[in-house]
Amino acid sequence: MSATPTEEQIQDQVQDANPTEASPENSAIEQAFEGEDLSIPEDVPTADDPSSRASSRNLDDAGFTIDEFAALLSKYDYNFKPGDIVNGTVFALESKGAMIDIGAKTATFMPLQEVSINRVEGLSDVLQPGEIREFFIMSEENEDGQLALSIRRIEYQRAWERVRQLQKEDATIYSEVFATNRGGALVRVEGLRGFIPGSHISTRKPKEELVADFLPLKFLEVDEERNRLVLSHRRALVERKMNRLEVGEVVVGTVRGIKPYGAFIDIGGVSGLLHISEISHEHIETPHSVLNVNDQMKVMIIDLDAERGRISLSTKALEPEPGDMLTDPQKVFDKAEEMAARYKQMLLEQAEEGEDPINSMMI
Repeated sequence: MSATPTEEQIQDQVQDANPTEASPENSAIEQAFEGEDLSIPEDVPTADDPSSRASSRNLDDAGFTIDEFAALLSKYDYNFKPGDIVNGTVFALESKGAMIDIGAKTATFMPLQEVSINRVEGLSDVLQPGEIREFFIMSEENEDGQLALSIRRIEYQRAWERVRQLQKEDATIYSEVFATNRGGALVRVEGLRGFIPGSHISTRKPKEELVADFLPLKFLEVDEERNRLVLSHRRALVERKMNRLEVGEVVVGTVRGIKPYGAFIDIGGVSGLLHISEISHEHIETPHSVLNVNDQMKVMIIDLDAERGRISLSTKALEPEPGDMLTDPQKVFDKAEEMAARYKQMLLEQAEEGEDPINSMMI
């Protein structure tokens, strides 16, 4: 059986053959395509006939309409609102701010003052072109369809979360004083401005000389709604001192101030109060009649209040006889440790009875 002719052989034979004459070659062609319908259909469209083009796909079976698809696309591409936190790419740093791509219809803008909760010299201190990070959307689109962004708002929110956690843990922090005023000193904690009232600053330095000093601090008030962050230097020092002190202990202190209600005694850098009622068993009209500023004396700790940052002191508990602080204070100081030991023993014996150990000692 002869081999089937190739397409090229057939084409050559068709071109060379005389269609009106029968020949062996024509017979071979006819035999090769015997049984095949080689006629051209009458309904074949021309190239410029619209019916020859692929028709649009019918979306009726897709599960959603074209309008629904457009609405869904719009939602995911451009539905940004104030308060959202989004990822964005920095693509330009300008003198007044940065241009950010967050996938919105137009590039968004972040003003220079919104780049950080801390003071920075320029945008390049915080951002670099091509950097990807989170941004806070501050406002609706303006008339140009542009959104305003912020990093500072994110840092602000997270800073309050952090200080609330630190307060919950009753942590001691260290912060640098950057300014003082008539009421106290100003510091920054996690980028937030904090205030130390003058009454909670325990140092021998004049307040004005505290600028650039790092102080140990405890939290007094953390109120984001009122933007109030109040701290205490005194509480931090008292806590540190309290770790080494105990009720009933005798310490040496120096009188730093005298008020009608008592005297403030410096004991190793922290201030304790010797109330007028704790100076002597005998009644006195004013602490000035017994004490003088800069006097050195022995006192006994009768209370440690870490929460309020207070140390309560007494010389009354150290008097061998009622009124000795008025007549012979040196006798009180000489026998201070002996009287303190009796006081501690009294505390142990009467802890469950609820009696006043100071008064019991004098019975």
